[in-house]
Amino acid sequence: MSQEIEYQALESTTVTEQRAADLHRLEDVPVELAVEIGRTHMTIGETLALGPGSIVSLNRLAGEPVDLLVNGKRIAKGEVVVIDEEFGLRLTEVVSPARRLREAESSLEN
Repeated sequence: MSQEIEYQALESTTVTEQRAADLHRLEDVPVELAVEIGRTHMTIGETLALGPGSIVSLNRLAGEPVDLLVNGKRIAKGEVVVIDEEFGLRLTEVVSPARRLREAESSLEN
C-alpha cells in the first residue's frame, strides 16, 4: 500500500538575485563621492603663504587618470571630461571588490 505524495515546488533564487536584493536595501544610503586629481605635502608656513595666483604642485602628471573616491576609498580611475561647461568623470578602470577589501585591510593596519 503506497500513497502518492505531492511536493510543493521550491522557489528558485540564484546567488546573484539574493545579492541584488541585499544591495537593494542599501540604495538610499548616502555616500560622499570625490574626484582626486593629486596630493602634496606642505608646511603650515607654505600653506599660509598661498594666495590668489599661487600654484600648488601635485604628485600627478597631466593626462594621468584621476581617482574616484567613495567615502575616502578609491573605487575607480577615470579621465576628466567637460559636458555642457560642467566637469565630469569618464570611468576607465573600476577597482575589483577583492582589491578594495585588501586596500581597506591594509589601511586598518597602518
